[in-house]
Amino acid sequence: MATPEEILDTERDRQEAEFETALRPRSLAEFIGQPKVVENLGVFIAAARKRGEPLDHILFSGMPGLGKTTLANLIARELGSGMHATSGPALERAGDLVSLLTNLGRGDVLFIDEIHRMPRVVEEYLYSAMEDWHIDIVLDQGPAARSVRVSLQQFTLIGATTREGLLSAPFRARFGVLERLDPYPVEELRKIVVRSARLLGTGVDDAAVELVASRARGTPRIANRILRRVRDVAQVKGDGKVTRAICETGLRMLGIDEHGLTELDRRILRCLKDQGGGPIGLKTVAVAVGEEEDTIEDSYEPHLIREGFIQKTPRGRKLTDKGGAVVA
Repeated sequence: MATPEEILDTERDRQEAEFETALRPRSLAEFIGQPKVVENLGVFIAAARKRGEPLDHILFSGMPGLGKTTLANLIARELGSGMHATSGPALERAGDLVSLLTNLGRGDVLFIDEIHRMPRVVEEYLYSAMEDWHIDIVLDQGPAARSVRVSLQQFTLIGATTREGLLSAPFRARFGVLERLDPYPVEELRKIVVRSARLLGTGVDDAAVELVASRARGTPRIANRILRRVRDVAQVKGDGKVTRAICETGLRMLGIDEHGLTELDRRILRCLKDQGGGPIGLKTVAVAVGEEEDTIEDSYEPHLIREGFIQKTPRGRKLTDKGGAVVA
């Protein structure tokens, strides 16, 4: 039975998910940022609809929070197709995938988040499904074993990954469209913050918009998260409008500094500094800061590397002079 704390955490996660969904665009035309990706998708979708064919399989790669899930939902909406979503870790056995595939209608979209974390045996079932629209299921075991071919409706697989290099070459080659999402420039994040504030019914001045956008690490999800938290501060400690002063107070409460660094970012930098600047292996860093290796590599290192605070070398992570100055 769940404890009161676990129930509260679950409720908070549900509310955060609802907020995130409410702030997402409803069409490709409303999507802010990634102009080349959006332009390409618009052409591919229009061509598929004109031919009356399912859209080719798509692989989105990039850091968390850049809009991969949002784009997958928008593609399904633009196609007028059914949307079926799951994640790589949830597909533990081939049977989990088979049940999904056999329930797809023609032209439906199957979205698999964190597709790089899908077991290899499950991945191999997708090979024939993606190319030939069938899967072979083995029934029974030993001498009585037999293979049954199950035909599938033509569908579109959309995969999202933060670690494209972990996908096998044969699997990656089966995607007809490969699109990489890059961090957003501050000017695009400003537009996202203004739009989100309007949808939340929150007043926000230009200085606060600039502050949120500049601290969001090039990531819309982080910008929206900061906006929601400073909105809370504005409602409790102000008159409801997010001003620069309110925003600065909220950012201090969140532990986000002028470089967009969180407390864990600074702990990573301090760990490297305490070890003479490195190089230090990722496993050692993870143990020292108390975080999973994958989380550090996917969610924290990209910003630290992009801003020039650390370097990734064959021998491990190394602190730069700029990074050392931050934790001096």
